[in-house]
Amino acid sequence: MQVSEQEAVESTARQLGDFLERRREQIAQRWADVPLFRTVFTVSRDEAVEACKAVVDALSHVAAAGRLEDIEAPGFDNVREQLGRMSGSRTRTGSSPAQIADEVAALRAPVAELLRAEFTDSSASEAAESLLALTALMGTLRLVVMRTALSAGEELIARQRQQLLEVATPVINLWEGIVAVPLIGTLDSARSQVVMESLLEGIVNERARYAILDITGVPTVDSLVAQHLMKTVAAARLMGAECIVSGIRPAIAQTIVQLGIDLGSVLTRASLADALAYALGQQGIEVSPRASLT
Repeated sequence: MQVSEQEAVESTARQLGDFLERRREQIAQRWADVPLFRTVFTVSRDEAVEACKAVVDALSHVAAAGRLEDIEAPGFDNVREQLGRMSGSRTRTGSSPAQIADEVAALRAPVAELLRAEFTDSSASEAAESLLALTALMGTLRLVVMRTALSAGEELIARQRQQLLEVATPVINLWEGIVAVPLIGTLDSARSQVVMESLLEGIVNERARYAILDITGVPTVDSLVAQHLMKTVAAARLMGAECIVSGIRPAIAQTIVQLGIDLGSVLTRASLADALAYALGQQGIEVSPRASLT
């Protein structure tokens, strides 16, 4: 009976899967001393061994399914998060993506040594096919690690960007019932959303009746920025607070007029001090100029 090439490949893959399952403990013990695992699991070697076993199990399932070169194989699902944490840990300690890839590639040698021991000289062809299958499988693992690392890196960057936006958009309690958000830098859609959420949260937390949006530090205002400001003002009103926009410089005022943007329904003041004086005055607190000492 003639066996097709595809059937032969699948048979070799299944044999590789059986080998990985059978030699799971030995492979894990050897991998625990490889830099990729040793430098991540520094507290306990047993912890490193257990992590290695999980990866060996994943490779065994992928091989048994005959999907040696499929980075989307379900067998990898259980270890993607772990692989991402490991590569992320190596990155934080100064390892480059190329170094991490080399460390993953170094996992092949211990497995190949054990695999060669499975064959006699008379089965050299079968051994070569098994080693070739192992090479393909470890290459796929390398791709999975790098792809997972990149995805984790993108998520980290997104979280850090969100945190920076929140730090750059503080809500300041100026007086009882009065909060302010001093804006500095360019406003885009993402930051404008953070501004709105932060301001509304500040209104609720401080039970504010007046909210000041100070745009003194905003270099330019276009129609998009103006729309975001209008939405923020409207949202503050829905929360029961009167919103005041301060810090509209002459250049920005001219731009708003030229763009034909109607801010007629928005209460504005020239400066943050003027906006604060207005809000205090509305609460019956009179603000008087400081007496001269001369």
